Amino acid sequence: MSTPTAAPETTTAPTTPDAGPAAPSPVPPSAVRHSAIEDVLGILTGAFAASLGLFLLKSSEAVTGGTAGLALLLSYSLPVSFGVIFMAVNAPFFALAVWKKGWNFALRTGAAIGLVSAMSGLHPWALGALHIDPVYGVLGGNLLAGVGLLILFRHQSSLGGFSILALLLQEKLKWRAGYVQMVLDVAIVLAALAVVAPLMVLLSAAGAVLLNFILALNHRPGRYLGK
Repeated sequence: MSTPTAAPETTTAPTTPDAGPAAPSPVPPSAVRHSAIEDVLGILTGAFAASLGLFLLKSSEAVTGGTAGLALLLSYSLPVSFGVIFMAVNAPFFALAVWKKGWNFALRTGAAIGLVSAMSGLHPWALGALHIDPVYGVLGGNLLAGVGLLILFRHQSSLGGFSILALLLQEKLKWRAGYVQMVLDVAIVLAALAVVAPLMVLLSAAGAVLLNFILALNHRPGRYLGK
């Protein structure tokens, strides 16, 4: 990924360009586009980091926000794997991505969701059952998931769910995606009180705030010009 240093902070280019036919503004000439290989490797890397973070969260019996948190909650109470549930809960948001963001963004997001679902079965096979400190698992898991999301955003992709909604609001209303998703994610974490111990819910809420704080600091309108 390349981030030009000569471009002014006040550029009007959106951080996450609309993949549909009605992009709000062209990419500045100084912006360096990602090649196809860079996009493929970027989506693979982002999906791996995010899936490893979710594996740490599941190993800690914790939750997080968004559809990933919902999938984790359901995986604790249903005899279905996290990967299958994650695909299912994101299906409605795929239609939203096609409608609002266009097929390019939607297909990249679908690929990322599919990779995370598949890799969620890879980590237990490679690492076995983990018994880790819950604080380490929750904070480390959310940190990895946040870094994975940032990489996916840079390559016009996401993990579906609330991140699509957050990106849309950032582009249309200039609300920072990290803050929007933070509010939605904390609401989902609080709903986990019906399934997870209260102390773990509090820890999970702190982890969700950490994840979205990472996004808010690093994913700002006009800060990144590559496409």
